[in-house]
Amino acid sequence: MNESNLKNRLKIVYVVFAFAFVAILVKAFRIQVVDRGHLLSQSKKQFFRERKVFPRRGHIYDRNGNPLAINIRTYSLFTIPKNIRDKNVFKKLTQIMPEAEIENIGSKAMKRNRFTWIARKINLTEEQVHAIKKLKGVYIEEIPKRIYPNHELAAQTLGFVGLDNNGLAGIEHRFDDELRGEPQIIKYFKDNKGRPVRYVSQNIPTERSKDIYLSIDKEVQAVAEKAIKEAVEKVEAKRGGVGVMDAETGEIIAVANYPTFDPNDLDGSRSIDRKLSFISDPFEPGSTMKVITVASALENNVVRPDTNYYCEQGRLKVEDHIIKEAESRKKFEWLSVEEILMHSSNIGTTKIAFDLTFPKLKSTLTKFRIGEKTGIELPAESRGIFTDDKNVSPLSLSNISFGQGVATTGIQMLAAFAAISNGGKYVKPTILKVDESNKTEAKQIIPEKVAKSLTDMMIKTVEDGTARNGKIPYFKIAAKTSTAQRADNMGRYTGYIPGFLGFPVGVKKKFVVYAYVDKPAKGKSYYGNSVAGPVFKKVTEYLLYKNKEFEGLAENDLFENDMAFDSVKRVHSAKRYTGRGLVPNFVGLDKKSAMKLARKLDIDLTHSGVGVVDEQLPEPGSAYTKNTIIKLRYAPPTYE
Repeated sequence: MNESNLKNRLKIVYVVFAFAFVAILVKAFRIQVVDRGHLLSQSKKQFFRERKVFPRRGHIYDRNGNPLAINIRTYSLFTIPKNIRDKNVFKKLTQIMPEAEIENIGSKAMKRNRFTWIARKINLTEEQVHAIKKLKGVYIEEIPKRIYPNHELAAQTLGFVGLDNNGLAGIEHRFDDELRGEPQIIKYFKDNKGRPVRYVSQNIPTERSKDIYLSIDKEVQAVAEKAIKEAVEKVEAKRGGVGVMDAETGEIIAVANYPTFDPNDLDGSRSIDRKLSFISDPFEPGSTMKVITVASALENNVVRPDTNYYCEQGRLKVEDHIIKEAESRKKFEWLSVEEILMHSSNIGTTKIAFDLTFPKLKSTLTKFRIGEKTGIELPAESRGIFTDDKNVSPLSLSNISFGQGVATTGIQMLAAFAAISNGGKYVKPTILKVDESNKTEAKQIIPEKVAKSLTDMMIKTVEDGTARNGKIPYFKIAAKTSTAQRADNMGRYTGYIPGFLGFPVGVKKKFVVYAYVDKPAKGKSYYGNSVAGPVFKKVTEYLLYKNKEFEGLAENDLFENDMAFDSVKRVHSAKRYTGRGLVPNFVGLDKKSAMKLARKLDIDLTHSGVGVVDEQLPEPGSAYTKNTIIKLRYAPPTYE
């Protein structure tokens, strides 16, 4: 090879290297400058990860601080098959956790060759956790598990959470953001085996979730649930509901439906039993609606309690239909408005509504929030069914007046009667414990004198009318029964919903109780007084006892009539009268009843005026001795 050829070949090599170098420079420029953003994005997608970490989920307590929903420590196991070096890792895991079917899950994971959960939210001992952490390719993560220590208690109100601790129903769902708190984002880069190699940000969250305190009283809730369960099972009904509301604060002290479920065992429950139908399922309220019809007539000065109506001996033709009494054997003639409520006359109520007219009745129903959501802090509340028409036919007006052709929820009727108990002041129901920060102002929706008139008439309904099972010795009880018809999806009546709604009068703490039983079996009783009345009585008696309304009465007096205190009596003991006690409440009693109570307690009275006790000295709850003389002033009931 001569020198000239060698030089030519070297030139070619130089040129090739020059082109290669230029190409490398161009490629480097493209990577570093032109495609830099795209490549960084691709790298980030492949190796950069973000993970949300939530603080401890907030606990849920009853009004007295008793835990209703809390967290316990559990563990979740997962595998990344490509990181496994020991083929026997799942056999070793089975030896650590012999109760789990690990090998089957492990073999499936190896076939899929991707991230796989082995077990979620399981309980492990410290020894098991330590042993599992030594296994390569199997990873363990500590995860809090939501549990409900009281099982079925208030389950439909509490709701439940999913596997990821997100609220799916009830309070857990409604206040999920507050209970979960704000997450912190952990940012990190991983290697090709999925292991974190560099953290960009790792700020573990502090306790920024909130605990929730409900208005529910655990003890009252337990009594209410037991009472409605017994009532439903006794008549083999489809289901039943019960609610208790503080009339002055709007707090729901207890609310339940039966059948219910255990939120710790969702797989063993039916979806229908998880629903709080007391607020979500409207039904025709029946005769409890008559009280609101009469309220409207009193407010509009259409009637007085002593206004008389001829009740057509049990048959009234309206359009092409015959209106009958709830009990067809009843053939009333002349009844006063008070007696119409006492005997629950459909015909009498219809005639009151005709004199009242629909626009005025609708105005009153709207003030009682019939046809509107109450706004209680629970998901799935129904507004019920109520016409938007400005006027209706005479037949529709008749039906609405006594609780047909309109559908309400349990919470709507409970809140309506709470307003009557509270002197005509409506307070929005709340499931949260009330303090100064969330107190709701009461709104006067009917005059106080109208509320008192209704209360007096409902007292008569308990003493001499259809609600006699609501009687409680030494207390005035105002209540109304209902025996509503159950309509199916086609509008056909296929059963009954007996109900009982009322409250004690003249007590220190005003509360209202509503109980109903949905569709008793054929051949079983279906009247509100006999089916739902015992539920009302059991719950009311317990609340009177818990609120110490019985102080000043002897223990024998409390339990002599087989009151529904049996279970309470075993746990608590009433104070026996020993010559000194508290003055009982005589307000609202007539003279005969007041003297009977005084004789029972060996108390001396003085009387002035006529009617019912309007004022007493010393006041109820004051201390007294055997030498104390209680002065009672009587006055006739007044009406607006």
